[in-house]
Amino acid sequence: MNVIEQYQLDGRKSAEIAASAEAAVREGRLLPGAALPPVRELAGALGVSTGTVAAAYARLRDRGVVTTAGRRGTRVAPRPPLPAPEPAPPPPGARDLAAGNPDPALLPDLGAALARVEPASGRYTDGVNLPGLLDLARRWLDADGIPSGHLAVAGGAMDGVERVLTASLAPGDRVAVEDPGYPRVLDLLGALGLVPVGLPLDERGARPEGLERALAAGVAAMIVTPRAQNPTGAAMDEGRAAELRGLLRAHPEVLVVEDDHAGPVAGAPATTLCDGDRPGWAVVRSVSKALGPDLRLALVAGAPATVARVAGRQLLGTGWVSHLLQRLVVELAADAERDGLLDHAAATYAARRAALIDALAASGIPATGRSGLNVWVPVRDEAGVAARLRDAGWVVATGDRYRLRSGPAIRVTVAELSPADATRFAAELAASLTPAERTYAG
Repeated sequence: MNVIEQYQLDGRKSAEIAASAEAAVREGRLLPGAALPPVRELAGALGVSTGTVAAAYARLRDRGVVTTAGRRGTRVAPRPPLPAPEPAPPPPGARDLAAGNPDPALLPDLGAALARVEPASGRYTDGVNLPGLLDLARRWLDADGIPSGHLAVAGGAMDGVERVLTASLAPGDRVAVEDPGYPRVLDLLGALGLVPVGLPLDERGARPEGLERALAAGVAAMIVTPRAQNPTGAAMDEGRAAELRGLLRAHPEVLVVEDDHAGPVAGAPATTLCDGDRPGWAVVRSVSKALGPDLRLALVAGAPATVARVAGRQLLGTGWVSHLLQRLVVELAADAERDGLLDHAAATYAARRAALIDALAASGIPATGRSGLNVWVPVRDEAGVAARLRDAGWVVATGDRYRLRSGPAIRVTVAELSPADATRFAAELAASLTPAERTYAG
């Protein structure tokens, strides 16, 4: 088999070669971590210059599709910025504990709020952000001690994080990220050509010694989840936040981004590493976990320059987040606060996390889940455990998508897991562990 048949790459121009490689990755013919042929070898097979192939690989590298690693050559990135295949649906009758969705029963009534939203279409001359939504943002943020003098509205948490990063960083910059951390953050860094530097975690969030090493390595930015950390459920307390702020104080050039995606339903008090004196910072608070996943809206508070860059770039693209959506969020938030739904949801998720952690502990299985909707369970063979649980009727997420260098585990979403179901799940997880895995797990 020649190199063209083996790798299914073709083209005469660098753009064509890059497009064929991207198609191979997109269609699953080149998997994450797979090696691409050496530049000279592919050039000879295609009958083009080595410069043409090198330019094609540079295009792919700039897009985050491939990485270059010296003697290891050019390989498909672990998380290329291309659509991933939809996961297989849970088997009939299986419980889906992998999706990460909030419990629909704990969300405010969408229909009632929609009935009160004015149907009139907006105009190009309307303001970008509605005063009612900005008032809500300031009330929420001020109550949590987060400066709210400068605000923007983004199309969801990841949209906000991406806008902050692209407004301040350049390809090749290093970014400190939680390890394990949210896969879409890791994917985003690859797509932007940014280099992740892992921050090890404990139940109180990023560990100070890890941040110290990252700062010494010259990171340009840091992305952290102050509470409801996905996947571990870690939550910073004020003591940990003070330690991290102390380290960051000597590095005012580092951009600090906080992804507070669960907000008021996280089940832990808000803490922040950001303050009004830092030149570059942003707190991104989504409404999706509290009010509904389809509400693609997040509030962005930050330093004056950070927010101005985000808002200015938004004006060149989408312009603004739909005013209909902004009105709907204001109505839903009012309903949720009036009926005590946010506090009730936070307390319910906390009880469900505790029930699972206690049930696992009774079986000798340690787990973490200090806040949020997920519990993180270290296991030696995450794929094998997940497969055996699937056979038993439980679908969980394997940890490989969340990890840089941290150990294997499974993530269990507890949002709709009753205490009785938690006891049953813990028993079946214990039964699925081999003796070697049980030694590892406790």
